[in-house]
Amino acid sequence: MERIRACLVAMAVASLCGVAQVRSSSSDHRYKAGDDVPLYANKVGPYHNPSETYRYFDFPFCSPAPVKEKKEALGEVLNGDRLVSAPYNLEFLTEKEAEIACKRKLTKKEVAKFRAAISKDYYFQMYYDDLPIWGFLGKVDKEGKADPSDYRYYLFKHLIFEIYHNKDRVIEVTVRSDPNSLVDLTEDEPVGVDFMYTVKWKETNTPFEKRMDKYSLSSSLPHQLEIHWFSIINSCVTVLLLTGFLATILMRVLKNDFVKYAHDDESADDQEESGWKYIHGDVFRYPKHKSLLAAALGCGTQLFTLAIFIFILALVGVFYPYNRGALFTALVVIYALTSGIAGYTAASFYCQLEGTNWVRNLLLTGSLFCGPLFVTFCFLNTVAIAYKATAALPFGTIVVILLIWALVTSPLLVVGGIAGKNRKEEFQAPCHTTKYPREIPPLPWYRKTLPQMAMAGFLPFSAIYIELYYIFASVWGHRIYTIYSILFIVFIILLIVTAFITVALTYFQLAAEDHEWWWRSFLCGGSTGLFIYAYCLYYYIARSDMSGFMQTSFFFGYMACICYGFFLMLGAIGFRASLLFVRHIYRSIKCE
Repeated sequence: MERIRACLVAMAVASLCGVAQVRSSSSDHRYKAGDDVPLYANKVGPYHNPSETYRYFDFPFCSPAPVKEKKEALGEVLNGDRLVSAPYNLEFLTEKEAEIACKRKLTKKEVAKFRAAISKDYYFQMYYDDLPIWGFLGKVDKEGKADPSDYRYYLFKHLIFEIYHNKDRVIEVTVRSDPNSLVDLTEDEPVGVDFMYTVKWKETNTPFEKRMDKYSLSSSLPHQLEIHWFSIINSCVTVLLLTGFLATILMRVLKNDFVKYAHDDESADDQEESGWKYIHGDVFRYPKHKSLLAAALGCGTQLFTLAIFIFILALVGVFYPYNRGALFTALVVIYALTSGIAGYTAASFYCQLEGTNWVRNLLLTGSLFCGPLFVTFCFLNTVAIAYKATAALPFGTIVVILLIWALVTSPLLVVGGIAGKNRKEEFQAPCHTTKYPREIPPLPWYRKTLPQMAMAGFLPFSAIYIELYYIFASVWGHRIYTIYSILFIVFIILLIVTAFITVALTYFQLAAEDHEWWWRSFLCGGSTGLFIYAYCLYYYIARSDMSGFMQTSFFFGYMACICYGFFLMLGAIGFRASLLFVRHIYRSIKCE
């Protein structure tokens, strides 16, 4: 068992280190004239539904004999990639003119299938020497036709490949359809199709090392950069003004409080206390459901660590365009390897709060995020299977993920939990806690939990909402996002604003003599995740053309998991900041 576990860890680390180079290293080939250059057909699907993709040969294209499947990395399978050998032969430096790949007689059913795909703007994706290429299956002629029943549907039967080479290496490839070679599929009648292709070779001076640059340039164009930097400057100015305003008020009020309380201690010991000092005997009273709070804190800390590692990999250039498999692999591997952080944080904090059932706390920590994610995955994978889409994971991939969870994630979680339990560190409370809790005075409606969460989440969300569109358009569309430095700046702003606004609301809560700040600070910190999910609804309705049950369920299902992860991560950040603040202010006064 230990040997299997060690092998899995080694495989995971090797996969993480090597996946970023899968495309480039495997394609770092030098060719001679006439050599076969690998061309793989990947998938087809509606342009506006990125999650709804199907295998290339689910449609009656030309099929080579035999069809060879390319071995995929874990992340590529998770991304829905299913590469198979394509029916076109594109030998190095060999030009072809209208060569017939195959002749097919489409049945009525196949004609209807193609027509339905063309009406939904289906596209295909291929990889030539590991360079991505795309094209549409056909077109709909709507010109001069008001009635949809008069539309004409045409299938493209002639593909023209233009390939650029630098000496003995492939640098760039594009594909377009011949607008004069069309097959009319409007009627439900069998039709013959001669699938043809043309290959043209051109020389270029672009070095091999820069052949992927054109895919990232679209997100780095001057007008795009101006928009991103404008959003950053706008966010920074807004955040600095608001946080500066709150900081000035908070520091001034705190200073007055310190002076006032010091004066009260010197002048009259029997004077009645008020404000946040009045509840010094209750502010460090352990919260209800402390096991759940500790588990949420552990999961949030693990997700924060995961985000930091992902940013590091992105900033050093691991995630280049159209290699999303690297991102999925990194997420799975890093999450598995950082589970010990969740166990250590949760168990350590739980024991500090004098919890006794640390085993149950570890089980709760392990299932708090993975549980909802697993349930969501099971539902969405079932939907994908029903649609026969490539998003449905093969049984072998599911087994590998379960093995990683059972032999890597869970043992590391337990090891971290044992280390946290054995730390035996006492909770650092500057004030003694009284035996009986004070009654919390009646509070106005805007000091209740939900209004406070709304106020806490709005400011951090306002700092990131401009950048959210580009992230959504990349994850749930076909826009390329490679400006990770700007995204990292936005992430840092998000953390700072979340911590500050949570501290400010915690102070106002204590000033109102409400000592139940533990859960409130976590909920206020994580409330930005709820705002992001609300933005999902706006994006789906107003900014995208997604449709259909599968795409809708994938979008809202997986975004619910992502927003829940943000809720846990930012909640942990808000709680940690509030805990440091509360300890600081009560350490600065004389508590009896």
